[in-house]
Amino acid sequence: MEDNEITGTIVSAAIKVHTVLGPGLLESVYKACLHHELVKRGLSVTREQPVPVQYDGVQFEMGFRMDLLVENSVIVEVKAAKANPVHEAQLLSHVRLTRTRIGLLLNFHVVSMKDGIKRMLD
Repeated sequence: MEDNEITGTIVSAAIKVHTVLGPGLLESVYKACLHHELVKRGLSVTREQPVPVQYDGVQFEMGFRMDLLVENSVIVEVKAAKANPVHEAQLLSHVRLTRTRIGLLLNFHVVSMKDGIKRMLD
């Protein structure tokens, strides 16, 4: 599956989850439901995968956790909060540190899900 197909499927799934649940729930709810929806659509999805970080020649085993890793090629960061530029910076850091090319920021704290989608490339 190509990157554009994968991201298209993720966005479609996020829109479905948002349409059914609406805004106002906890991030963990959206993350679990999105994970379920993506698996249902036949995608390989890892949730809360720990990623080590190297700094100054030392590897720290718990650098951060990726919300979702889809098809080992797209990082999905799920939010349910007022939009904040730090969220985009966080995702870009995750994309760079994992050497993944594509990241999707999905913020469910919006009236229309199309306003909560940000695609980032490294």
